Amino acid sequence: MGTLKSLHPLSLHIIIGTLFARTATFMAIPFLSIYLTKVKGISPVEAGAIIGISAFVSLFSGFIGGHLSDRFGRKRIMLASIWVWAFVFIGFAIAEHVFVFFLLNALNGICRSFFEPSSRALLSDVTKQEQKLLVFNLRYAAINVGAAIGPLLGLKMGSASSTSAFWLTAIIYILYGLSLSLMFHRKQYTIASPSGETKEHITLRKACYVLIHDKVFFFAIIGMTLGVAGYSQFSSTIPQYLSSAPYFQNGVELFSYLIVVNAVTVLVAQYPVSRIGKFYSPIVSIMLGTVTVGSGLFLFGLVHQPWLLVIAVVIFTIGEVMMFTMNDLFIDQIANPEMKGLYFGAMSFTSIGNAFGPTLGGFFISVFGVSGGGYLFGSLALLSFLGFPFLFYVSRLLKVEKQHIEYSL
Repeated sequence: MGTLKSLHPLSLHIIIGTLFARTATFMAIPFLSIYLTKVKGISPVEAGAIIGISAFVSLFSGFIGGHLSDRFGRKRIMLASIWVWAFVFIGFAIAEHVFVFFLLNALNGICRSFFEPSSRALLSDVTKQEQKLLVFNLRYAAINVGAAIGPLLGLKMGSASSTSAFWLTAIIYILYGLSLSLMFHRKQYTIASPSGETKEHITLRKACYVLIHDKVFFFAIIGMTLGVAGYSQFSSTIPQYLSSAPYFQNGVELFSYLIVVNAVTVLVAQYPVSRIGKFYSPIVSIMLGTVTVGSGLFLFGLVHQPWLLVIAVVIFTIGEVMMFTMNDLFIDQIANPEMKGLYFGAMSFTSIGNAFGPTLGGFFISVFGVSGGGYLFGSLALLSFLGFPFLFYVSRLLKVEKQHIEYSL
């Protein structure tokens, strides 16, 4: 408790706000496709396009939002995006036409792409070096708690057939925006530039040039993207496999239990795993995470008993935690202080793994079939394993360039 009290008030505010905002979002968005098809009568193809546009625009707008936060300040970008975000959910509640829903979910993705890098860069700005590991882990925990609680609340509220979750989410975002405005306008929370001087305005062209020529960042993105592609199988290939494989009587119910195991393991494993970032470095944790995720995937194809699947999910989830809890700390380590927003935003490129991972998983199912689980998940495990050499090369580059920074709780 004493450690939490020592954190910057803005850090605590953003972490708590993240918990409520993510809970609210997960009350509504997971049910959006059902709402569109069942209530609004939109075709499944159109509903799929509406859902997919958010991830598509996020892929390209993340680094733009991060750059704008460097150029115009974290406060302006965060407040502008959160006010638009609130009106997006009001729009979901009152919209009637396909094009309007398409536009609203595109704005939903843009708002997330602008707000997230800005808030993470702000956390880096205001947090003492020795507390950054704790702060980034608390934020990750808040996201996971929100992702676990939100859908349950949405289910109770009947989000698939009513607009109540949209309205409530909009209200929560409005309250979050008001509270952030109050915090920002308090004099003692003013954020100064890292050097205490006026920062040089870095154009988007120059920012892109820096990213392209940063070998550490470039190879890290490749390695992390491959790891994300392996991780994406949990929500795509694994449920298809469990629901169709002849070894499991009720694969859908079994997968729902495995989701719970995944959520609990994330919360339990987060603190012990974070110690790797303290005693070694974030890149070591991410590197080992790709191997651990791949090991969990490979085990899925070898076992046919539910309790062994639980073990596979625990291993898989530990790898997930090792990869994702250290991403923010890694970016904080390698980014120029005046370009942190850009670097945090450019991490959205790893979402490419979420795009081609499920597609590749579906291809392997068509090739090997659900009865060839060993070959199926062995191939997918290799996908995650391939991230290791790229990240290992990054760790070598960091040592050569002497960019390694010791972190502690």
